[in-house]
Amino acid sequence: MPGAPQLTYHDCRPITYYSIFGKVRFARHYFAAPGHPGCCPLDAALSLPERCYSALLREWAAFGTTDQSYRESQTALERILGRSLSLQAIETGVHEDAVDVTAFYAQPPTPDSPVPLGSILVVQADGKGVPQAQALAPVSHERLRKGEKRSKKKEAVVTSLSSIAPYSRTPQDVVAALLHEEPVADLPTRPRPVAKEVHATLEGKSVALTRLQQRAAQRGGVPHQQRVALTDGAEALQEQMLAHFPEHTLVLDIIHATEYLWDAATALLGETHPERKAWVRTRLEQVLNGASATVVRELEATAQEAELTETQRKMVRKTAGYYRRNQPYMHYDEYLAQGWPIGTGVVEGACGHLVKDRMEQAGMRWKAEGAQAVLDLRAVRLNEDWDAYWQYHRQQQHQRLYGMSAQPPELADVQVLRLAA
Repeated sequence: MPGAPQLTYHDCRPITYYSIFGKVRFARHYFAAPGHPGCCPLDAALSLPERCYSALLREWAAFGTTDQSYRESQTALERILGRSLSLQAIETGVHEDAVDVTAFYAQPPTPDSPVPLGSILVVQADGKGVPQAQALAPVSHERLRKGEKRSKKKEAVVTSLSSIAPYSRTPQDVVAALLHEEPVADLPTRPRPVAKEVHATLEGKSVALTRLQQRAAQRGGVPHQQRVALTDGAEALQEQMLAHFPEHTLVLDIIHATEYLWDAATALLGETHPERKAWVRTRLEQVLNGASATVVRELEATAQEAELTETQRKMVRKTAGYYRRNQPYMHYDEYLAQGWPIGTGVVEGACGHLVKDRMEQAGMRWKAEGAQAVLDLRAVRLNEDWDAYWQYHRQQQHQRLYGMSAQPPELADVQVLRLAA
C-alpha cells in the first residue's frame, strides 16, 4: 500500500493452535517496523483465529449446542475427537460465532437465488418464554400460590415467513378438522409451506417484526397475488403486525378463536355435558361462515341472563369481548374462499421446536446474551442455512482480523498440522 511502512524480518514467534487433531504449536516469521505494529503474514494466509480454537472445531461445537446443552456438546466432542474443551470455551465460542446472524439475513438476495413457489406470502408471529437466570438469593421454602413459579421467563418473539399455494376447503371441512370428526368430503392434499424461515429474538416485538418486514420485502420481486399475516389475539402483537405489514390482511388464528368457544361452553354447560360439543359446533359454523357478529350478540345476551353465576358470566363476557375486539380479523368465509391459511401452526411449531425444545430442557436458566446466541444459531440450522452462514461468518471474521475480503482457507486444520509436522 502507498505510504505503508517497510516491514523487516524480526524473529520467529510461537503460537498454539487447538484443532480437531489436538493442540499444535508452531512458529511463524514475524515482521515489524519502528513505531508500527508488526504482523505474521502466515496468520492471514491460514486465517488463524483471534483465539486459539480452530474455525472447524468451533463450528462442530456450535452445531452441537444448537440441539443440546453445552455439556452434552462437550461430551460428544470428547468421545468423537478425544479433545476436551472447557464449557467456558464452548459458550464463549457460541457467543462469538452468532454475531453475524443478523447481518447474514440482512443480505439482499442474489440474482440466482431460487424463487419461492406459492402465490400467498404468509407472515406469522407469536411469543414463547425463555427461563431466566436469576441472581442468587436465599431459597424460599414458602408454598407457591396457584400459577406462581420460582423462575421467571423473558419472552422470545418468534416469527415465520413462508410462501404457500391456495388450499380450497369449506367451513364444514374446517369444523370437522377442528372437532376431530370425519371429513365431509375427500380433500386435496394440503400444500406445504415453502421457503420457510423462522427466527426468535429477546429484543421485543418491534425488533422482531422489523426484521421480519425486511425479510418479507426481500421477496417483493416474487409476484405474490396475496399477502396474509397471522397471529393469536394478543393485542400488542396485532398492533405491531398492522404497523409493519399494512399490505397484508391480518387473520386471527382459528385455533385460539375455537378455544374461547370451548371455554364459554364449559362455563355454561360443564365439561362433561353431552351437548357441549354441539354448542361449540353451532357457533363455530357461524364464525367460519362469516357470522361472528351474530355469535358476539348471542354471547353478550347470554351474559345478561339472571340465572348465571358470576363465574359463568365472567367467562361468557371474556369470550364475547375477545370476539368483538377481533371481528375485523375474523372474515373466515372470505379467507377460505381464497384458499388462505387461517391457523398459526407454523409459528406455534417454531415456538416449540426452535425455542422450547432447546431453551427449556431440564434445569436450564439463561442470561439474555447466551440465550440469543443459541436461538440465532439454532434458527440458522433449522432454516437449513448452516453451511452458507458459516462461510459468510468466516469471511467476516477474516476481514475483521486481517482487513482482507479474500476467502479464508477451508482446511486450516490440515495445513497447520502439515506445518507442525
